[in-house]
Order: sequence, then structure tokens, then C-alpha cells
Amino acid sequence: MQLKHLKTLLTPQEGAAKVTCLTWAPNNTKFAVCTVDRVVLLYDEQGERRDKFSTKPLDSKYGKQSYVVNDMAFSPDSTKIAIGQSDNIIFVYRIGEDWGDKKAICNKFVQTSAVTCLLWPAEHAIVYGLVDGKVRLANTQTNKSSTIYGTESCVVSLASNVSGKGILSGHADGTVVRYFFDDEGSGDSQGKLFMHPCPPYALAWGANGIMVGGCDKKVVAYSREGHVLQTFDYTRDRTEREFTVAATSPGGQSVVFGSYDRLRVFNWAPRRSVWDEAKPKEILNLYTITSLAWKKDGSRLCAGTLCGGVELFDCCLRRAIYKNKFEMTYVGLSQVIVKNLSTGTRVVLKSYYGYEIEEVKIMGKDRYLVAHTSDTLLLGDLLTNKLSEVPWPGSGGNEKFFFENETVSTRSVFFGNLSLVEYSNNDILGSVRTEFMNPHLIRYYLQHYNWKETVN
Repeated sequence: MQLKHLKTLLTPQEGAAKVTCLTWAPNNTKFAVCTVDRVVLLYDEQGERRDKFSTKPLDSKYGKQSYVVNDMAFSPDSTKIAIGQSDNIIFVYRIGEDWGDKKAICNKFVQTSAVTCLLWPAEHAIVYGLVDGKVRLANTQTNKSSTIYGTESCVVSLASNVSGKGILSGHADGTVVRYFFDDEGSGDSQGKLFMHPCPPYALAWGANGIMVGGCDKKVVAYSREGHVLQTFDYTRDRTEREFTVAATSPGGQSVVFGSYDRLRVFNWAPRRSVWDEAKPKEILNLYTITSLAWKKDGSRLCAGTLCGGVELFDCCLRRAIYKNKFEMTYVGLSQVIVKNLSTGTRVVLKSYYGYEIEEVKIMGKDRYLVAHTSDTLLLGDLLTNKLSEVPWPGSGGNEKFFFENETVSTRSVFFGNLSLVEYSNNDILGSVRTEFMNPHLIRYYLQHYNWKETVN
């Protein structure tokens, strides 16, 4: 993963003016920054400021100087923002879908202690940590909150896995705890996972393990069961300081740690099953990095600083131009952004299983995507943005594809087998062995569409 500085979204000030938190909307169209003045600034995906709104205290009689915003997160539908505050409350603001829509508080959750960090992984579920050591769940549908688990030490960080169905909490005594809403058949354990030597302020959960950084100037990679796999030790580097924050790429195969004047990038090497450190991104006078946010399509990373600056970085492994019509941006081993150069439209091609995507091809009058991994085949329609990933053992790329039907499915011949794949369905509809193939002699019926195609 390579980081390239694109622009400064917010100019740093002369003194301390900490950017407390940053967050990208899941639909990639909005980016939010909370300043030291407790004002939330809203940017579009090009980095242009479009809107803003002020937060409020638990009780107006205490005044606007009575609290700080510790964390915030967009809702999965990108129309709301949850704000976690030091005055023992979470406010949920409805910001709407369009710029300039009226901002209104639609939920509030009063707590027994200060909110230190939060996530919004599922539709109505906000997960947050408190100073008293509890990790709790707020339900925006019922307007009620409940405790998931409690500890005796302040929650200093939260991280979710790639699917959002599991969470990690880091605590001031060094404890890291794991909890699953759904372990997705992994069989991984829950509860206390390991004890880190220092408070794990920089906590990241990648697709192939957990990475932790803190005030000891070390980054430690742990296995899924909490065993130390690698240690990156910078204690002898006099220019390095404590690691304050970490962010995981949407695909989970890269992790970035922020410290002082520096971003350190770690990439997972699947063939060797280790984390490799890339060349660090150093920016003089950036000062301490206080927050990081990765765009959900993997193409951008934003960093907020102690002096109030916000910097925007481009992220990619490599880029390629295809037929002088499309730009392929490999933002991770398992994720590629395909951009139509003439229309500017983009499609994010991602392996659901986390497999490395090999060469991407565009076929069928420049409308259909075809890509292979080691064990699957990815197919997509650029016009409808419907994507599929089906089991497909190594074939050497010797298939033939037929794209006569524009809305339902694609067919392929593979070593004498005819397979039918429906866009947006991750299972092969059916296969039959045949040495003869004519796409005009196929009859099939899709019941959930209540639609039938007959071609003779």
C-alpha cells in the first residue's frame, strides 16, 4: 500500500487545536471532521467542504465548554451520525441524504460515565466504550441501551473486523477483549484475548490478525487467538514517538499507524503469512496524529492532527489503464476500483472471501467485469453495479463467456461444462456437461424474479 498526499482539507493552527475524530460515510459520498470547537464539518468525496453543524452539551446550563467530542460514526445508510461525548451522552443526528438538509437529533443515550469511543457496525446498533470499563450497545430503533460486557479498566479503543460482526475493545490496563455478534463459523473464542504491555490506543483488526501500538514505540502483530506473531520495535529510533491511532483498510489487508510526523503502513503478505512494513509516510511539522479514517472503497485515507489539520491521502497498491477507457486502482489485494474514464462512474470489485484478485478484464462491449482469484470467479455488470463471486477452481483462464442477456445472467464454458451465473448471486445457478454451446438454445426460469426467458 502506497500513500500519496493529495491535499490539506483543514489548515493546521499555530497551537494545540486537536481534531478529535474523523469518519467516512459507508456510501463514500460524505466525510465528517469534528474540531476542537465541537463543530462537525462535512466534506464531499473530492474533499470540498459542503456543510457543518454544531454539537450540544448534555444540559445547556453547563455551557458549550463543558464537554469534548471523543468519537463519532456514520450510520450504515449514511444519513445519520452518532456523536460520543465526555459529558456522558451519545447524540444521534439525522443529517439527511442531501447537502443542506436540516440537522436534527433523533436519538440520545445518557450514560453513567464518559463515552470514549464508538462504532456503528449494524443498522440499529451503536457499540461504544465508557470510562468505567463497560462496552455497551445502543439500539436506535428502541432508543434503549444495554451492556454487552463490563471490565474494571477504561475503554481506550474499539475496532471491528472486516464484516462488522465482531469487535475488539482495548483497555487502559492493556487488556484486549473480543466479542462476536456472529462468529461466521470461525469458532474463534470470545472474552479476554491477550494483555498488551501498554494501553492499546492504536488497535486494528485485520483480515489475518490483530495489530496493536501504544506508548512503548512498538507495533505488535497478534494471531486470531492472541499469540504474538511479529514485533516491530522502534525504541531505538529517536525520531519516533508513541503510536496514538490506527486504521484498517476496508479489505483488512493493510493497517496504518499514526504517531508524530509519520504514518507507518503494514501490508499482509499472503504467500508468506506475515505483515510487511512499507516505506513510512513522513511529513515534517505534521505533529501528533490524533485520528485516522479510511474511505470505505479503500481509495482515500484521512489524518487529523493535534494542531487541527486534516490531510487527505490517496491509497493504492498499483494503477493500470485498460484499453484507454478504464482505470483500474488496486486498493488492496482483494479489492479493485474500476473507473470509466469517459463517464467518471466507478465500481468497487471486491472478493468476499478476501482472495487476491488477479487481472481484471472488461468484456461484452465494455460492460461486463471478469476477474479471477485462486478459488473464485468474479463477474459484474458495470451499468447495474451488480456483482457476483462464485466458486471457481483454477482454470488457467481458458473459459469462454457469453453476455447476450443484459439483466439476468452470464454463461461460461469451462472444460466441457456449461455454467449459468446470475448477477448479484454468489452461487452458480446450475451446471451441465456439454461439448456444444449455443447461447440461443437456453431456457431457464428464475422464480424469485417471476420471470422466464425462452430463446429458440
